[in-house]
Amino acid sequence: MELLQLHYFQTVARLEHMTKAAKKLQIAQPSLSKTISRLEEDLGAPLFNREHRQIKLNEFGKLFLKRVDRVFLELNEGRKEILELSNQQESKITLAVTIPRVLPDLLKSFLSQYPNVKFQQFLQPSSFVKGQLVEGKIDYCLSSIPIDAPDIVWEPLITEEVYLIVPPGHPFSNRDTIKLEEAKNESFIQMHTGYGFRNLTDQFCYEAGFTPHIAFEGDDPTVIGDLVKQGLGIAFIPEMTLLHQFGQFPHSLRITEPHCLRTIGLAWSKSNYLSETAQQFREFVKDYFKVLSTRLKKD
Repeated sequence: MELLQLHYFQTVARLEHMTKAAKKLQIAQPSLSKTISRLEEDLGAPLFNREHRQIKLNEFGKLFLKRVDRVFLELNEGRKEILELSNQQESKITLAVTIPRVLPDLLKSFLSQYPNVKFQQFLQPSSFVKGQLVEGKIDYCLSSIPIDAPDIVWEPLITEEVYLIVPPGHPFSNRDTIKLEEAKNESFIQMHTGYGFRNLTDQFCYEAGFTPHIAFEGDDPTVIGDLVKQGLGIAFIPEMTLLHQFGQFPHSLRITEPHCLRTIGLAWSKSNYLSETAQQFREFVKDYFKVLSTRLKKD
């Protein structure tokens, strides 16, 4: 059994299409088919169900794919360790976020102490991040939704309130607090479906007894704030966003019922290798949010 065979199998298993897999691997389809057949002979079991030109990963194949994925993950982790040990690997951290607002000040603070570190950052829905952590494609994820998977740690960092912002002259604009059920007939400007904050605020509305009418969707809190200023709807806004961009958003109201809170956490895989730099970043993030949490309590 050779690594090349396993790589070919992994690609076919992902695509479940021999022609597409051959094209991606840049080899002839007959050659790919023979390689998969030889692998099945070595294992003594078929890995795919074949019907006409269709192939489908069977139970043997699904079981074997998990092991093959693990093999390549371990090899990649070993490569990282060797490169760091021999000082050949640059100090790089890969980070996925579902809450981009916290990044600029966090990264600026970290880079002021570690100026030679490079970041590769991804803005992803929380539903997509779990696989990236498991497969070792990213070091960390900052998320407002706990990430539950084997060997994944999700450590809470800070809990903040979520407010409503309303346009100037709105009937709610002369108030400081509101029960969320009072806004059931309003048009909402929300984050896109799939993002943790959107899931959270939809749940708030559900607890208040209604499904929000969504007038606009977006992924930038500042743009959402501008749309509210223009009178196109109302929106949820996290406390930290208000703190960092004070004066840039319309009038905000504290929600008294239900109690609207968001917890931000840091996730990583216990089974994947983390460089010394990445471990330093994790400790820095914890300390950063401790300080920020103290600021929120004072305000």
